[in-house]
Amino acid sequence: IILVFWLFMIRPQAKKAKEQKKYIENMQKGDKVVTIAGIHGVINKVNEDGTISLEVSPGSYLKIEKSTISTEMSAALNKAVVETK
Repeated sequence: IILVFWLFMIRPQAKKAKEQKKYIENMQKGDKVVTIAGIHGVINKVNEDGTISLEVSPGSYLKIEKSTISTEMSAALNKAVVETK
């Protein structure tokens, strides 16, 4: 029972967390992202203190934590942009 629990619950969650961490570490200026709260924007600057400057509209910037970026929603946004081209 413990093995089944590990295979179906713990392992996928650990894999997802690892992918999220890798995505956050590789963010750079110009990436289109979506926050967990649903705010869409383009990364303007990646700061050393674990924050980013997110341009939500021309000339409007928000300083947010890197950890608030949603990997799934950002990937879906970028996939939709690629498909429309």
